[in-house]
Amino acid sequence: MHSAFVRAFRTPDLRRKLLFTIAIVAIFRVGSFIPAPGVNYRAVRECVETADTSGILGLVNLFSGGALLQLSIFALGIMPYITASIIIQLLRVVIPRFEALHKEGQAGTTKLTQYTRYLTIALGVLQATTYVTMAKTGQLLPGCTPLHDDSIWTSVLVVIAMSAGTGLIMWLGEMITERGVGNGMSLLIFINIAAGFPSALWSIVGGSGGVGKFIIVMVIALLVIVVVVYVEQSQRRIPVQYAKRMVGRRMYGGSSTYIPIKINMANVIPVIFASSLLAIPSLLSQFGQADAGWVQWVQRNIAVATAPLHMVIYTVLIIFFAFFYTAITFNPDEVADNMKSYGGFIPGIRAGRPTAEYLEYVLTRITSAGALYLAIICLLPEIGFAMLGISTSIPFGGSSIIIIVGVGLETVKQIDSQLQQRHYEGLLH
Repeated sequence: MHSAFVRAFRTPDLRRKLLFTIAIVAIFRVGSFIPAPGVNYRAVRECVETADTSGILGLVNLFSGGALLQLSIFALGIMPYITASIIIQLLRVVIPRFEALHKEGQAGTTKLTQYTRYLTIALGVLQATTYVTMAKTGQLLPGCTPLHDDSIWTSVLVVIAMSAGTGLIMWLGEMITERGVGNGMSLLIFINIAAGFPSALWSIVGGSGGVGKFIIVMVIALLVIVVVVYVEQSQRRIPVQYAKRMVGRRMYGGSSTYIPIKINMANVIPVIFASSLLAIPSLLSQFGQADAGWVQWVQRNIAVATAPLHMVIYTVLIIFFAFFYTAITFNPDEVADNMKSYGGFIPGIRAGRPTAEYLEYVLTRITSAGALYLAIICLLPEIGFAMLGISTSIPFGGSSIIIIVGVGLETVKQIDSQLQQRHYEGLLH
């Protein structure tokens, strides 16, 4: 492993990509600690130490790497982009124009990406306005006045700074994807969650948990990581045989290959999407009267991670998005048509429509197992930590571990593939 990393940095092209990615990550983390104009940073720091981060704001603060409660220029984190991506992908199902753009190839994808960017900025302005309003009313940090004054100009300035920060984060993520290593947006989420590990470890050891509970938490986390790595690497290989054919005077085909179908084809996307949508009711309840019936119901049944209704909705959303995202990324009809065009067939299955039906049957069974795996991994650690009396806002929850392990594996695979292209032994060997 050590020699593989040395070879990676000795390869000029790969070294430039790795250093570029590290530089972007460093800029991203520095921006998380730069307060927005008009924010009283000293007052914010004093209130963050005593703030309750076990609710939905704790989840959003986790995805922002702690930048939200500090009201920094990167306070919104990557959440507006995630929400915009969800909306655009859902609109592909109901708006034929969006689906047509998706099928146009690179030009259509570029147009959809542009729509996502516009929607991200709009959602950034909306969320920034929401958080500034919550900060002024004391709902974001109870008993704290994070702004220097309550003037309209100060509020507008903070909203503009946070919205601009959202646009910058989106650009940083795209630059990592284009010129760095790994998926930029996923990598930024990975960095934000991982940034909370040191403080979370200290809160368990130094708090009421003690060394005993800390050891139990680490054992649970390690077991979950082992399961996640094992499942994420698992795949169903469907054999494909290509018939021999003459093109001019040359013989082509006759080779055997396979279609790899992962158990969890959607990776961490269903977890992120489900967490984002489940955050909406709790966020809306922040604007209602504290003694209102619907607000108390939401805080009791939706905002609490161990509430039965919360777990049921969370599970349903994860399963739905697992099937939804898999259906978008893997089209059995398209795969079957491509195989037929090149003379490929699955042994024992006729080409064309029977192949598409077989692929859809296999995909449904595998996705069902993958969706249940995601739901179980996300819920079991949360329940276990709650039984131990440990705050579920720590970044060792199932969703956080799936995101960290999933993104880590994908990034390592990209580095590994680039090493193998240069006839080196990869990181995974």
